[in-house]
Amino acid sequence: MGRLIVIKQQPVMECALDILTELVKHKTVTLKAMGQSIPTAVAVANVITENMLKESSKILDIAVDSENADGKYAFALVSIIKITISKTN
Repeated sequence: MGRLIVIKQQPVMECALDILTELVKHKTVTLKAMGQSIPTAVAVANVITENMLKESSKILDIAVDSENADGKYAFALVSIIKITISKTN
């Protein structure tokens, strides 16, 4: 089974290198991002599958969901995305 990695708001290339290291170890990695970190997760997935491991990786699954946000408003929802990337070779 792969590894779940939570994406925060950090530089895309820094995160992509961390994910690349995990893909070498585990073959499958799931990126999870919430709220404003979603564009970072999408960019990281694109960098890995289109640039770094172009012919030897693919996106297996993309799941979009929402859950209650921890904060001062009990009714607030936050968007979540999970992107599963697999190393094929």
